[in-house]
Amino acid sequence: MHEYPTIEACVGNTPLVRLQRLQGETSNTLLLKLEGTNPAGSVKDRPALSMIAEAEARGDIKPGDTLIEATSGNTGIALAMAAAIRGYRLLLIMPSHMSDERKQAMSAYGATLIEVSQEEGMEGARDLAMAMQARGEGRVLDQFGNPDNPLAHLKGTGPEIWQQTGGTITHFVSSMGTTGTIMGCSAYLKQQNPDIQIVGLQPEDGSSIPGIRRWPEAYLPAIFDAARVDRVMDISQSDSETMMRRLAAEEGIFCGVSSGGAVAAALTLSREVENAVIVAIVCDRGDRYLSTGVFAEG
Repeated sequence: MHEYPTIEACVGNTPLVRLQRLQGETSNTLLLKLEGTNPAGSVKDRPALSMIAEAEARGDIKPGDTLIEATSGNTGIALAMAAAIRGYRLLLIMPSHMSDERKQAMSAYGATLIEVSQEEGMEGARDLAMAMQARGEGRVLDQFGNPDNPLAHLKGTGPEIWQQTGGTITHFVSSMGTTGTIMGCSAYLKQQNPDIQIVGLQPEDGSSIPGIRRWPEAYLPAIFDAARVDRVMDISQSDSETMMRRLAAEEGIFCGVSSGGAVAAALTLSREVENAVIVAIVCDRGDRYLSTGVFAEG
């Protein structure tokens, strides 16, 4: 009998496409890894499935258990999908100002939402998750400190990029939130070629970009190792949003704000180098942000 895949098998193996217009005249090749094609719509599908599958394989959790996670959006949606696939109850804690699409998507997958105030933010959400675990209300997967997060990119995203570029990649650009993507991809790509430059993005002071952060020292993700990032670039909210709108209108690539920031940074980088192959992570789709009005501005 023919074996058909489950939805789980559709996570990963995302397209890598080149920019056609935005880069202008250049000797460089600018490539975008389209993570919005994952089934729950973002790069976070990879670590979400990895954290649940690896914990299950170790015997740390079993179907029917309650999982808890603090999230600003994409990880929550991805975890809600992964929990639905594998049969877990999921409690998600998130700041109240996240977009309605995100909240509704999490609920659609069957997760229970608990909101903290915008002032409490992700730090408050993370603190509440740990307090709930201490009270025996479930198990925190902890995307910020769980090595199974970067493992998903060490096993999946990094090897895909290396293969898709035929080993020609010279620069890797990624926004930094939990830092799982950049940590896992850096580990793999540097094994293949130590000269590949790993560029991480953080919002400049005063900018609010969903999914990426300038973490206070006390909340720096435990999985983050600064030595794995060759360069950190600050990106502004306005540049990220402008590039996001341009990608949709001029390239037909409909993505979120942090992805706009990653492409803006890749274009800045492209002006500094020659004959480079620059890969940027486009971590989600733009439809997740429509209710915020961000595509109508500018």
